[in-house]
Amino acid sequence: MDDTRSRLNLSAASLLLAVLCSSPCLQAATQERPDADMRRTLIEAINSSESFEDRFDAEVWLTDMSSRMAGRVEDPRERLKLLKLVHSEARRANLDPELVLALINVESNFDRFAISSAGAQGLMQVMPFWLDEIGRPDDNLFDIATNLRLGCTILNIYLKREQGNLHKALARYNGSVGKHWYPQRVFRALRTTWYKQ
Repeated sequence: MDDTRSRLNLSAASLLLAVLCSSPCLQAATQERPDADMRRTLIEAINSSESFEDRFDAEVWLTDMSSRMAGRVEDPRERLKLLKLVHSEARRANLDPELVLALINVESNFDRFAISSAGAQGLMQVMPFWLDEIGRPDDNLFDIATNLRLGCTILNIYLKREQGNLHKALARYNGSVGKHWYPQRVFRALRTTWYKQ
C-alpha cells in the first residue's frame, strides 16, 4: 500500500515536472502582504500540530530522509529533530513533506540562519513583516518550528488561492508570479534529491 502510494506520488511529480521549464536567480519568498483571511489562517496555524500514520511509517521515512539530508545537516540528532518538524508541519498544512524539503533546499540549503538580500529569514525564507501582520512581532523566524509553521501555512494558502496549481503557488511563495524559474528549481530538487529512489 505504501509502495503504491509512493509510486503514485512519484508519477504525479514526474508528470508535473515534464510540463515545467527552467531559469536562474533566487528572490525572497513570501513577499505578498497578507489580507484578513491569510492573517486568520496563520494565527490558527500557530496554535496546532500532528504527524505520522504509525511507528513503521515514521522509521522508514525518517531513516530515508535523514540519509538524504546528511550532507546538509551533519548532526544526526539535529537532522531527526528537523525532519520530524518538517513532517509534522507539512502534514498539518496538507503538504507533501518531500515538497517542503525541496523548497527548503532551494530557499536556504537548510541554513536556519539564512537571510536573503530582501530580508527573508530562516529555513523557508519567511519575510519578517508576516510576524507583525499576525500580531506576533516578538516571534523568531530563526526558530525552526516557527519558521516551518509559517512557511508551510503560507504555501498552503497560496496553493488554495491558485486552485491547487502547485507551479503557480510556488511562484507566488517566491514572489516571482508569472515566472517559471523558481518552481522549476523546487521541482528539480524534489525529483533529484527528495523523491529519487
